[in-house]
Amino acid sequence: MEMEFRTSFVREPGGLRHHPALVLNADYRPLSYYPLSLWPWQDAVKAAFLDRVDIVAEYDHVVRSPSTEIRIPSVVVLKDYVKPQKRVAFTRFNLFLRDEFCCQYCGAKGDLTFDHVVPRARGGVTSWENVVAACARCNLRKGSRSLRQSGLSLRKPPRQPGAEELRNMGRKFPPNHLHETWLDFLYWDAELEA
Repeated sequence: MEMEFRTSFVREPGGLRHHPALVLNADYRPLSYYPLSLWPWQDAVKAAFLDRVDIVAEYDHVVRSPSTEIRIPSVVVLKDYVKPQKRVAFTRFNLFLRDEFCCQYCGAKGDLTFDHVVPRARGGVTSWENVVAACARCNLRKGSRSLRQSGLSLRKPPRQPGAEELRNMGRKFPPNHLHETWLDFLYWDAELEA
């Protein structure tokens, strides 16, 4: 028990585990918006030490070694550009993101599952064009029937999203924690209000 406590204390001194760094690509855009591209402070310090990133903004907190003191980075930018993926992986998370985390039948948010528009029992395939986010109530109501038979209708037709479209969709869902130094980099290209 004592060793366990000591190890966790050494690895996570004080509140420093709560100081993630926003990671920007070489073009000063986040690598991803949702989930937001964040590194633990230790990885950001290591990358800066290895000269893989430039530190753009820092927290007020510092970490010390016997010979050096460094302020914890809050925003880092990669020195080498990472080309964004063009292909969007067909995952449950990306499907929910495409559908803005709401049921495509009734619009409810929260406890979601996914539904085959053309049921698999009727030859429907698992693809972007045939799967939508659905609440448990609507999914149960539809069952293995067609939309017409179930009396349900789609809010929008399912389709494969583009990578840029999904990145932009992720910007609508900010994380629970936004440090003030991140804001200029997350929304710098957003349209200004007149």
